[in-house]
Amino acid sequence: MGDPGLTFRRSTTRWTARGDEAGDEAGDAGGCGGTPWPAAPPYSQGVSNLEQDPREIRCHADAATASESLAGRDVPLGGPRAMRVSRTLPGVRRRMIGAWCFVDAYGPEVAAMRVPPHPHTGLQTVSWLVAGEVLHRDSLGSLQPIRPGQLNLMTAGRGISHSEESGEAVLHGVQLWVALPAEHRHVVPAFEHHPALPALTGPGFDASVIMGSFGGVTSPATAYSPLAGAEITVAGDAELPLDPAFEHGVLLLDGVVEPLEAGPLRYLPPGRASLRVRGGGRILLIGGEPFGEEIVMWWNFVGRTHDEIAGFRKEWMEGDGFGTVTGFDGEPLPAPMMPGTRLRPRGRVR
Repeated sequence: MGDPGLTFRRSTTRWTARGDEAGDEAGDAGGCGGTPWPAAPPYSQGVSNLEQDPREIRCHADAATASESLAGRDVPLGGPRAMRVSRTLPGVRRRMIGAWCFVDAYGPEVAAMRVPPHPHTGLQTVSWLVAGEVLHRDSLGSLQPIRPGQLNLMTAGRGISHSEESGEAVLHGVQLWVALPAEHRHVVPAFEHHPALPALTGPGFDASVIMGSFGGVTSPATAYSPLAGAEITVAGDAELPLDPAFEHGVLLLDGVVEPLEAGPLRYLPPGRASLRVRGGGRILLIGGEPFGEEIVMWWNFVGRTHDEIAGFRKEWMEGDGFGTVTGFDGEPLPAPMMPGTRLRPRGRVR
């Protein structure tokens, strides 16, 4: 069997993040409630959280009125010289934008992805590539490569497991999670591949609608709460339509697009009907109605209580409720130990 950890290759050098390694004790101030994040944790390419001392992430729908720049924290993938992911959600203050609860951006960089089978509950994973190709396998029997302009959407619901891998190539993309509302969080697991998505064209921009609706155009991808998700190519001056009932986040993927800067996710509170941009490049727009529930995010699980999260972990380690991923040459990832204090559901906004 193969290495049970996560392997990235950059040029001729190999880095491996093993599932049984622990992150450093020190970290930056990017955690929830002022709790430091662990520095340099072993972590997958945004597809899974491989931290072996994962912090509790507490989320609910407090009001906010001001635009914010949400700086990402760098997560090294397997070592200090390895490819890095910039994680802008959850952040030091804001944990969610609508039901979007996790945003990782990576690349462009030459690398190879190897993410062993691991579980998810209570969320949807949204995989979007700007460059490269990644192969998805899951416990439903899905085997599906994804390429730029295509969407892989996995609804974990009551529980699913999956793996991701690629050959060595330029990889550039984003990985996002959407929290499922209470009435849908135990739905039957499902996987969708959308090879083409609806488009919206306006003065100075062209958009692919990934999730939910944007400018009156709706994605065919299954959504369980009011959402917006789009990749937008800007060429010149553009006024992008926004739903005033939504809060939004905007991330620069490439190029130069004012007023955005490379790196941070720009948060926009509800009440805006449009966003004026100018330049040339690609941006990611996400949004949704402010999420009105408290949730607990820990490792790869979204739940509502400590005991529920502990039950998910136990099932992954000892049971068969997450199914089996076949065809991956390696062992599944072991779950980290539960923290010494009880996890509590609380604020998406600190």
